[in-house]
Amino acid sequence: MTKTKASTEEWLDELQLEKSDMRDGTHLARIGAALDVIEAAERELVAVVAAARAAGDSWAAIGAVLGTSRQAAHRRFASQVDTQR
Repeated sequence: MTKTKASTEEWLDELQLEKSDMRDGTHLARIGAALDVIEAAERELVAVVAAARAAGDSWAAIGAVLGTSRQAAHRRFASQVDTQR
């Protein structure tokens, strides 16, 4: 869970709403669920980039798959990938 999400949930928990202010929270719950999916996908992306680097794939090849330059791929992932080695 992201720090922002945790602080948002804390804020929501602290709200003092009247019953008349209550609305269906379905859409907000779906936003939270979508955020969880994005965070899981980001973790998976870092893991597979790390695996590609460990297997000897170049930053240029990784960047090409991501639709970006090798420099942009390196800038985005190098610090995270290096911590997993």
